[in-house]
Amino acid sequence: MSAAKFCASWRISIKGPLGTLKQFMLPAVTMERDGDKLMCKAIPGMPNGGAMSGTMRALVNNMVAGVTKGFEKKLTLVGVGYRAQAQGDKLNLSLGFSHPVVHSMPKGVKCETPTQTEIVIKGIDRQQVGQVAAEVRAYRSPEPYKGKGVRYSDERVAIKETKKK
Repeated sequence: MSAAKFCASWRISIKGPLGTLKQFMLPAVTMERDGDKLMCKAIPGMPNGGAMSGTMRALVNNMVAGVTKGFEKKLTLVGVGYRAQAQGDKLNLSLGFSHPVVHSMPKGVKCETPTQTEIVIKGIDRQQVGQVAAEVRAYRSPEPYKGKGVRYSDERVAIKETKKK
């Protein structure tokens, strides 16, 4: 199995009102511009060309949506004494540990706390916003007996029944 080589000239750049995103082109895909449309086509004879063309189309679609509207993930803190506070590019979390948890936001990602138990993570790169939300959730993921922890706002936690004697 050989590693694919990426060339710096095979880069796509999308510019919009919220910023600019760049992405390396996958080697099995070509991009063609037809007016306002971008067409992702598989190079004939390349392995996984069809799958990679669909992946590239989805990546470019997310880039266009990100630079025009942006992406956001909402997290909710469930538990007594669980609090969050955004200060600049840092998120201070009190999650029941003996120490406060401080999470630094990467460049291009912003964090807001409308209330003490809600966190909104915003940015133009969908992958980066999702990764930061997953890292914050990983500090204290929801436990199955009381449901305490950090969860996505639309997440449902299945509560288990305790042991019976």
